[in-house]
Amino acid sequence: MKNLFAEIRAAVMVTFALAVVCCGIYPLAVFGVGQALFSDQANGSLIVGKDGTVHGSRLIGQPFTADKYFHPRPSDAGANGMAYDPTSSSGSNLGPTSQKLNDAIKQNIADYRAQNNLATNAPVPADAVTASASGLDPHISLRNAELQAPRVAKVRGLSLDQVRELIRANTDSASLGILGVPGVNVLPLNLALDALAAK
Repeated sequence: MKNLFAEIRAAVMVTFALAVVCCGIYPLAVFGVGQALFSDQANGSLIVGKDGTVHGSRLIGQPFTADKYFHPRPSDAGANGMAYDPTSSSGSNLGPTSQKLNDAIKQNIADYRAQNNLATNAPVPADAVTASASGLDPHISLRNAELQAPRVAKVRGLSLDQVRELIRANTDSASLGILGVPGVNVLPLNLALDALAAK
């Protein structure tokens, strides 16, 4: 009986010690390091305007549909047609044999060509007509941005060179220089266009 109580006491003490370390000390340490060394990333990589207004995150796409803006990738994240909902991050889960997916892509291709004054047989970048796995991807490919540039320049009364310079300024390079491909972050790009218009 004495051994039983000793084992119970040891088990309780170990449980208490692990609770303090795993539920208290470790999370506080991770939080502290995150705030001290990676404050921007730890707080959501928010884009804050000069007036203190939060415009969004560099990590989450937003729906832009007006012709004066660059359009992001399609999104399947969200219920009832609400796209780019960070609380519902997901893809459509439709596979390559899905007629619904095939029809949606065909419609997206037709819409993209019409929006950007492209020929009916012009090649269209895959990221312009398909959603990412998360449905929240903030980037578009350089080719996608280049095809949208003439539309944006025309609507805003800017030169194509001005718009291309903004594309270059808002292109993120491949991770570590070798992982993935460069991508254009749509939200900062559209905010830069608005800032240029304000001048």
